[in-house]
Amino acid sequence: MSGALNGRTALVTGGGNGLGRAMCHALSAAGARVIAAGRTRSALEACVAGLPTPGRAAVVDVADAASVSALASDLADEDVSVLVNNAGVPGPVAALTDIEPAEWDDVFAVNVRGSYLMCRAVLPAMIARGGGDIVNVASVSGKRPLARRTPYCASKMAVLGLTTTLAAEVGPLGVNVNSLSPGPVAGPRMERNFRLEAERTGASYAEAEAAFVSRSALGRMVTETEVATALVAMLAMPGLCAADIDLSAGMVAR
Repeated sequence: MSGALNGRTALVTGGGNGLGRAMCHALSAAGARVIAAGRTRSALEACVAGLPTPGRAAVVDVADAASVSALASDLADEDVSVLVNNAGVPGPVAALTDIEPAEWDDVFAVNVRGSYLMCRAVLPAMIARGGGDIVNVASVSGKRPLARRTPYCASKMAVLGLTTTLAAEVGPLGVNVNSLSPGPVAGPRMERNFRLEAERTGASYAEAEAAFVSRSALGRMVTETEVATALVAMLAMPGLCAADIDLSAGMVAR
């Protein structure tokens, strides 16, 4: 979809590595000026250096209101018309009764509060210009049971609620708000989860992985590139609003 986003500026949180980095690359390849935002400057700068078109790195802690406010001031010269709320943390893998309140709060601080703060920061300018797109990265885990992951699942369900309600609020003002719900994405996060599950059950790593991916129609996880491609496709659909795109390789709950 080369050129689909020519002339647009996209701000991607959690842009320094993994899925965020793949999203930055796909957006840049589609013609957008990309601002990769996150907490680690070296990772952000490495991401920006590898983009097909010139971009910008911006340090921010999305869970901190002062940090987000400072980012908004720093980007006052940028016409951000696309916000991708990708920053997120997986949280603990444990029974609810073994999860500490601080662990629960940490997950919601990034996954939910962070999305709220970033939307709050960019919306005034989008509304003033009469248009923009916000894509909140949710998860199929916000819609289907996933044992021992209650903070993460609950936070992603909250992101879905934020998306639909905000879409109704700002859609009439020209801002499209949607969510993208990946299934398990192949990479370090899932490798961590499989390792923990293997330790808990006494199974091998391969057995833990196989049991998990057997829940999908395609018998596999999705890739970072697939999710990033879906993001660009969403932004190329001007009538898409208050929608959630499920990209899970057909993952079902068991």
